[in-house]
Amino acid sequence: VQLQASGGGLVQPGGSLRLSCSASGSIFRINSMNWYRQAPGKQRELVADITKDGNTNYADSVKERFTISRDNARKTVYLQMNSLKPEDTAVYYCKISYVEYGSVWSKEYWGQGTLVTVSS
Repeated sequence: VQLQASGGGLVQPGGSLRLSCSASGSIFRINSMNWYRQAPGKQRELVADITKDGNTNYADSVKERFTISRDNARKTVYLQMNSLKPEDTAVYYCKISYVEYGSVWSKEYWGQGTLVTVSS
């Protein structure tokens, strides 16, 4: 299984970015898809998650600014980030909970992270 994240970069406060994370490999079904972030000197925190049925959950700090979505056919999760603030600066990681072909057990897998820097 591989997760390829992209879309990070440098953006000014108030700007927008869209992160993508695509899964590949022996995946029968992806259950939840999540975005986490880790700022320098801080613990990794959950930003948003989305179930296979499309139910979403957000950290209070990003509600009304970030939107998580997924394309099940492409095995891809997105994070649209608007009204970005300097405190959103972090490495953003995607994570999936999935079931392999021929298995009934759910596994988790993390992507490599993409850096988002919000600065003027």
